[in-house]
Amino acid sequence: MAAMADAEAPFLQPAEGDEAAALAGVCDFRGRPVRRAGSGGWRSALFVCGTCSRTLCSPVRSLSNHLLDRLLLWSIRRAVVEMASSFGYFGVSANLITYLTGPLGHSNAAAAAAVNAWSGTACLMPLLGAFVADSWLGRYRSIIVACTLYVLGYGMMTLVTTLQAQRSSPAGDIHSYSRPSSLQVALFYASLYLIPLAQGADKPCGLAFAADQFDADHPKERASRSSLFNWWYFSMAIGISIAVAVVSYIQENVGWGIGFGMLCAIMFCAFFIFLSGTPTYRLYAPIPGAESPFARLGRSLVALARSSSFFRTKGCQDEDGAAKSEEARGVLRLLPIWAACLAYGVAYAQIMTLFNKQGRTLDRRIFGGLELPPAALQTLGPASILLFVPIYDRLLVPALGRATGKPSGLTLLQRVGVGMVVSMCAVIVAALVEGQRLKTAQEHGLVDDAGATVPMSWAWLVPQYVMMGVADVLTVVGLQEFFYDQMPRELRSLGLALYFSVMGIGGFISSALISFIDRVTRSGGGDGWFADNLNRAHLDYFYWLLAGLSAAELVLFVWLASSYAYNNNHKRIQH
Repeated sequence: MAAMADAEAPFLQPAEGDEAAALAGVCDFRGRPVRRAGSGGWRSALFVCGTCSRTLCSPVRSLSNHLLDRLLLWSIRRAVVEMASSFGYFGVSANLITYLTGPLGHSNAAAAAAVNAWSGTACLMPLLGAFVADSWLGRYRSIIVACTLYVLGYGMMTLVTTLQAQRSSPAGDIHSYSRPSSLQVALFYASLYLIPLAQGADKPCGLAFAADQFDADHPKERASRSSLFNWWYFSMAIGISIAVAVVSYIQENVGWGIGFGMLCAIMFCAFFIFLSGTPTYRLYAPIPGAESPFARLGRSLVALARSSSFFRTKGCQDEDGAAKSEEARGVLRLLPIWAACLAYGVAYAQIMTLFNKQGRTLDRRIFGGLELPPAALQTLGPASILLFVPIYDRLLVPALGRATGKPSGLTLLQRVGVGMVVSMCAVIVAALVEGQRLKTAQEHGLVDDAGATVPMSWAWLVPQYVMMGVADVLTVVGLQEFFYDQMPRELRSLGLALYFSVMGIGGFISSALISFIDRVTRSGGGDGWFADNLNRAHLDYFYWLLAGLSAAELVLFVWLASSYAYNNNHKRIQH
């Protein structure tokens, strides 16, 4: 119960006797020793992520006036790298399929495959970024590289789309498009793929760097670190909600160049704010002569191979080889769990593509005559995240903790599994809603009218978006903490990259699956499941296929999770 109480306060109370002592193994950005009282903790994590709601909690009332002044300053600086990067990424991805099928003239199937391939690349690049960060750059410098690439990518995107708009609609009609030149398409994709490069440097390091600000050997900081993962995703949801609701409206109603330009400006401001927090950061001091973590992992894998061969049978393995073999086994044990989560990544990929296209055909009017952009419906997911994270962290975790005896309530894999169940249910609901939409279109004679608005309210899509948001809080946050916690400390950026690669591989699988199914279902001269006229398509069939894949994934995951043995670090935190 003490650990749960400690997690309530984002600004940690001083621990007796350790505030003035230099922390072992960490330094500031100039390589100097740092002390607990003036570094790390929430004071530094808030520069990296925007954990906003916690500043309004009861611990504020117990702060001195001096701390309250500092708290207000931190609150002003809250819109930092993670919120800004989420804002930027979803400001592009949420409406990217609309840009590709509009100004760039792609078909529905080609656009969906392109979006999935791009988002898949964005989620796979963290594997490369983790290697570079853990072997060479370090997390702090990797975030600086990421911010630079973000600003460059969004800046190029703004320029390209502005020039395309001027060429397409000299009269100022933003909905009038001419066929873009090959050069414009190439430049747009070049700027677009700078974002995955930035994601590669940012995503495996941002959360790991924020978690590094908490000392795992300090009880209060360890408890707060566990809570950080929930509130990290909360801050992402804020950026996503604003981006999807505001940027998508500006893109479609004011101009694509202005919409992308907003992303560039916000990312530039966040970069400056991140740098302003540099004096408070804790950086892990490099060990002189230490080998690269990835070289160490390679040597561990070699030791594991030898331990399973002739040398082990002859009793020739030394103590160092046994230790390295155990470290390699710990990493390899994560791979089956990783593979069992890929179908979740496939289902997640539909939020930015097919869910969006569904919404475009429905009646999206609110408040009388205002019509929502289709991408704005995606705010339903982040809104459910914003609502569910406080409920989960403040109510469900303590209640489950009392029932299970664990401060976290559920084990990490139990949390992931529950999220997979919710995700599967969301896909089933999406299939049922799409079936109803097709039936309604047929009843009103709209099957052959590709641009018609089907007389169904956008509210029909609320359940599938909300359920995917709840699934994210459970599965995505659970995977983040699981891969961070179960990796050796030196490879934790790689651990978070493994989580992102689940979404990346899922995106590629979705892209390949859509392309294959589209080719097969159109081979006889029919419209296919992904016809440009969605009233003649069958997205419902595709959703039922995803539901079947999700069910098979869940069975495999439960089997693997039931036999997984957590490493000692996790046991210390859970028990």
